Amino acid sequence: MEELDVLVVGAGPAGSTVAHRLASRGHHVVVLEEHPRVGYPVQCAGLVSQRALDLAGSNSTVRTPVRGATVFGPSQGSVHFKADQPRAFVIDRGGLDTQLADRAARAGAEYRTSTRFDGRVRTEGGRSVVRLTDPDGRSVELAARLVVGADGVSSMVARAFRLRRPVEILPAFEAEIPRSPGDPDTVEVYLGRTIAPGLFGWWIPDGAGGARVGVAVDADGTSARAYFDRLLTYLEHRFGGRLGNPTALLVSGIPIGTVPKTHGDGVLLVGDAAAQVKPLSGGGIFTGMRCAELAAIVADNALRQGDLSAAQLQEYDRRWREEFGEEFHRALYLRRVFQRLDDADLDRLIAALQGSELAATIVAFGDIDFPTHVARQLLRQSPSLVRLLPKALGAWVSSGAFRTPDLDFGGRK
Repeated sequence: MEELDVLVVGAGPAGSTVAHRLASRGHHVVVLEEHPRVGYPVQCAGLVSQRALDLAGSNSTVRTPVRGATVFGPSQGSVHFKADQPRAFVIDRGGLDTQLADRAARAGAEYRTSTRFDGRVRTEGGRSVVRLTDPDGRSVELAARLVVGADGVSSMVARAFRLRRPVEILPAFEAEIPRSPGDPDTVEVYLGRTIAPGLFGWWIPDGAGGARVGVAVDADGTSARAYFDRLLTYLEHRFGGRLGNPTALLVSGIPIGTVPKTHGDGVLLVGDAAAQVKPLSGGGIFTGMRCAELAAIVADNALRQGDLSAAQLQEYDRRWREEFGEEFHRALYLRRVFQRLDDADLDRLIAALQGSELAATIVAFGDIDFPTHVARQLLRQSPSLVRLLPKALGAWVSSGAFRTPDLDFGGRK
């Protein structure tokens, strides 16, 4: 039976980042990818910060920079801002996965495509014996000292190691539109229960005259595809004509919430498998890659000490929660507040944001990786915004401590 140091399940940005870091430190790393080709099908919209590009070590996958954003309310009122410098970048999302996999492979990681992780069979000699299905459909076993679950929102690794799942998963649907007359360096966001209850719809320029259009919504019985069709109809009315047939359809789920533990005996979870996703936007490329770096630091130390116990690996949980936990907590709180707003509230929110001073605040403090920073500044600056929201939020904004109130908003999906 084949034995190795680390088995990484999933060749997305988080999986390839941890594989690169551990292979660079001399560990025997194998990465499994269930699809025939790394990076395809594409799994997200591909709007990232410079931080994510820095972690990738290259800007080569950038298609176009983004300097501005327009947010539309349910009644089509809008607020717009634009910065002098790029605030985000639209990337070749599949190309990013390929680039990161190439980097990890050059460091010594081995990639096996069309190979599926089927679960943990047993523990033997301090290793997890796992079952795989190889490209020929045969069931095989191998033993790994450490298994890293980077296999997305429906993580088989999390199930196999009995780690609890995120408390909410938002269905998402996106397509590439070949022709779009919108501003080529501005993204658009659409709020409202008709188009995107629970989160929002988006229009992201692709740098080639088209756009990526999509929605992420509550799982309320209506399909994300139906909401996407409504958004597309709205855009065609707005732009005054058909935008062409959608191509490159993407269906996915976005984990929102927290996983109590992202480690166990001989296992770590990273990226979407660990719900390391920003609750206000659903984005997770930067957070997943950064947490994968932290996972690699802890894993390298554990491998060298010969101790892959949960007690040793819990340092990973401590590190990533120290870096992102409070931001996620604040963002999750604001998301729950957002979920309580009806369309009339959202229209009033857009109207309250239309002042020039507030737009300047968004430009000055806006950060797609840490969005609660600008949220707090806006709430401090505009009493009308606070009046739309719970009293406890006003107390949070006025307090010296940057901490969200502990409120019970009832059951969640």
